[in-house]
Amino acid sequence: MSSPLPLIQRVFAALVLLVLLAGCSTTTPPDSVLAVPAPAQKYAAIVVDARTGKQLFEVSSTAQRYPASLTKMMTLYLLFEALESGRVSKQTQIPVSDHAASQPPTKLRFRRGESIDVDSAIRAIVVKSANDVAVAVGEYLGGSEDQFAAMMTSKARQLGMTSTSFRNASGLPDDGQMTTARDMAVLGMALRQRFPQQFHYFSESDFMFRGRLVRGHNDMLGRVRGVDGIKTGYIRASGFNIVTSYNADGRSLIVVVMGADSARQRNDHVEALIQRSLSPTVDGTKTRLMFAEQ
Repeated sequence: MSSPLPLIQRVFAALVLLVLLAGCSTTTPPDSVLAVPAPAQKYAAIVVDARTGKQLFEVSSTAQRYPASLTKMMTLYLLFEALESGRVSKQTQIPVSDHAASQPPTKLRFRRGESIDVDSAIRAIVVKSANDVAVAVGEYLGGSEDQFAAMMTSKARQLGMTSTSFRNASGLPDDGQMTTARDMAVLGMALRQRFPQQFHYFSESDFMFRGRLVRGHNDMLGRVRGVDGIKTGYIRASGFNIVTSYNADGRSLIVVVMGADSARQRNDHVEALIQRSLSPTVDGTKTRLMFAEQ
């Protein structure tokens, strides 16, 4: 007899099946019930219409979760602000300290005394999710990573991210670094609306650095027409996270999924939520969530 599926796997399997069924049906009533098992400790999701701010779907979207490398979205937000203000240019060289270079992978692996230009740093953070580069950016803009984390949290409050606290620039494990799916959706929308001239970075799946091709982690790019970013994240405590931007055919969505067991499971779920949210037969404001007993 095979062993039972892990709880989170059952959650996602049930959601994906029901979402796909809803997306294929032309008779789904607007107050349809989406039945899912009781929520797992890591899982959370939200879909927001990026043009209106209307919530189209949510499960545990205000529950505390670990952001993992979704943290780097805020690191980039502050770097984009520095570009906009003229504090840095895309050619500015950012030194990589011993502390930054000592961060665990994923990273670009710098040696003592090396630096990276801002343009390459942005690509390294978006595509490679390089922890060493994120910390170097934080130290450069904040004077220290701790001071930069305080700046990140302050900016989060300004943006309306009421349940987020940052402790580092990378998203590496820290018990005090928490967020919610809702707050990550707020940040995703803010990046798109505030920095349209920089948003193209989030659609890049690889880049050249020092003569070698660096490939990325975001397999949603090129998988679903209309997906143009934004960022993935993973640590053991968080599971597989993603914030995804969809923009096509007059529709604009921000989709956040947190706590998946694998990147594939996470991506399947995002695709199903996009299909469901684009269905003209589904009104997310009337959708009820029924949490089944285990």
